[in-house]
Amino acid sequence: MADPQSNAPSRADAGAPTSGVIHVRTRLTADFTVICNALAQRRGSAVTVGVAAYISSLPDGTPVTITALCEHFTEGEILISRALRELEAAGYLERRRERTPTGQVRTRTYFYDVPGGDPEPDPDGPPGPRRPRKRPVTAAATPPTAVPEAAQVPARAEAETPVTLADADPEAIAVLAALRRIDPRLVLSEQEAARLAPAVGRWLAAGLLPTHITDHLTARLPDHFLTRPVGILAYRLKETPLPVPPAAHPVVVPLRNCDGCDRAFRSAEPGRCRGCRAADQLRAVG
Repeated sequence: MADPQSNAPSRADAGAPTSGVIHVRTRLTADFTVICNALAQRRGSAVTVGVAAYISSLPDGTPVTITALCEHFTEGEILISRALRELEAAGYLERRRERTPTGQVRTRTYFYDVPGGDPEPDPDGPPGPRRPRKRPVTAAATPPTAVPEAAQVPARAEAETPVTLADADPEAIAVLAALRRIDPRLVLSEQEAARLAPAVGRWLAAGLLPTHITDHLTARLPDHFLTRPVGILAYRLKETPLPVPPAAHPVVVPLRNCDGCDRAFRSAEPGRCRGCRAADQLRAVG
């Protein structure tokens, strides 16, 4: 007698979800890239996430200019450029101007696995805490004369010099401390405030009011911070505004006494006032 057979579908695993994606995992031992979930699940443009994943998979030294990325992706320069700016604003991407031992200036692009990290410590130096990895992706050399002297300084040079809170500008510290009133997430430690104070001081010296600086630092913040807010604030303070040119002082004409009526009037040269000159003209006509 034949075994009974059933056409009913087999039951799914008890732990399988009833809807949504079901992952079929394959253990990879080569040709794979590890990306943090904060980046892979980043809300917003899919182009930005795709460009970030592509850059993460590239070996060190691969060009990641807009032209090179446009050769790989079907998106145009506008979308690719916007994606790079979003990654730079979020702290994943950083571009620096660095001088080579031969005197040339090159642009080196760093891509962070986790935003806000510093380069890994020197193996020959003292041991320290492990930092998020920061990989130089590409470097393009340019002649020394092609870049102004002001652009040859690294963008984050001010962060390399430690500043204590006691030495910082009190007005700059007050501006930073008041940011939490606008956005409760903008809570800074003393060390972070001391790091940002020199940049805020330069904005104040350029003639900007504290309210202008606060509006600039708190406008259009992301819904979710991927790291400490100090990274976003440091990026927004990276460019120092031009100082307001001094206003021209008005020319003050000195007061003089009229030679005819001894009344006070303003004139560049001594003489008679307008009324006396008019009376002289009437007498001459009559």
